[in-house]
Amino acid sequence: MEQNNMDAKTIAQITKNERTPLYVFDLDALRTRVRKLKEKLGARVEICYAMKANPFLIEPLQGYVDCFEVCSPGEFHICERSGIPREKIVLSGVYKNVSDMESVLDRYGQDGIFTVESGEHLRILAEEGKKRNLTLRVLLRVTSGNQFGMDPEVIREIICQREAFPQLDFVGLQWYSGTQKKTKKLAGELEKLDSLLTELNEAYGYEAEILEYGPGFPVSYFQNEILDHEEELQQEAEMLDAFSKSLDSMRFRGKIVLEMGRFLAAFCGYYVTRIVDQKRNLGQNYCIVDGGIHHLNYFGQMMAMKIPKFCHVRQETEYTKSRTEQSEKEPVLNERGGEEAWNICGSLCTVSDVIVKQLPLVDAKIGDVLVFERTGAYSVTEGIYLFLSRDLPQIFFWSEENGLEQIRGALPTNEWNSVH
Repeated sequence: MEQNNMDAKTIAQITKNERTPLYVFDLDALRTRVRKLKEKLGARVEICYAMKANPFLIEPLQGYVDCFEVCSPGEFHICERSGIPREKIVLSGVYKNVSDMESVLDRYGQDGIFTVESGEHLRILAEEGKKRNLTLRVLLRVTSGNQFGMDPEVIREIICQREAFPQLDFVGLQWYSGTQKKTKKLAGELEKLDSLLTELNEAYGYEAEILEYGPGFPVSYFQNEILDHEEELQQEAEMLDAFSKSLDSMRFRGKIVLEMGRFLAAFCGYYVTRIVDQKRNLGQNYCIVDGGIHHLNYFGQMMAMKIPKFCHVRQETEYTKSRTEQSEKEPVLNERGGEEAWNICGSLCTVSDVIVKQLPLVDAKIGDVLVFERTGAYSVTEGIYLFLSRDLPQIFFWSEENGLEQIRGALPTNEWNSVH
């Protein structure tokens, strides 16, 4: 499967006059990835986009994915504003309350699917469906050993007593156990779920229509993990082939819905930040950038020790010209113009704001741009955005058809952190 249509240097070039920090999401790469994934996995498999990975991508993904997983009232409202049909929404989430369910049911009736993660969820949906004479389609979420979902024994009890809930149509099971999983674990999970579905059928005459499964396919972020491009594509193809074989070997013959976020969105994203200051403290080189850890988050990064896929684009600025002219009078940090290791630190007033340590850069100067790749998932919403009341970064879409499109300008947050 192809990863990107653009490259980091081109991203830096087309955004050179834009205020940094900023994100660019390559919509062509995103849609191509989804299309090729569906071709690879076949017609039996549907794709559910977990919008928590990047809610800005739901409109571009309409018509490419089959449905959207929504985990909060806020995400639901984003879908409403974006025109996502209710029947395309799986309303999930570990916390569901009466008022939120009332609002959804009063406006949309029994459209879409709800997940049930507890006895309380079961009670709320059954009661609210009864009040409105609605039959609600629900998925029972099986726990993977944490606060999400329900114990398999509870699932068995609900299925055994399902006739006591005429307002609920138990269409299947849901399962998600985490991300960055290997082929062996994926096969083991599918085998476990297949056994449970078979047991429910044999013991209680229950035949599920849907298995919604979050595979948590791996995404490589760091240079020591990323293979040559062709090798990476080959490795990914082999993983998907093995996964397809695991699906084919299941006794369950209903619909498979794969809930994915990171694996779809990560490769389409670029985070662009600019070096705004440099210094050497106690023998260590530091670049201060105008972004930081409130904007950039890589799963698996450990104390900024891993080097993510990035590109350093040198910029000719008035500052660099001035420093060149003054080089005989003032000390220059990188006199030889060769490669040096730099600690890349952000703009937050905390020692934790280190993006990456000992990043090798050649002739790094103030004004240069760093483009961090594979940032299409989670970074855009997962950071500590309100800390220090700095502005939210700009967001752009890019496509061959429409070029570079700004979809959000820099957004002040200081008003959110103030009584006035």
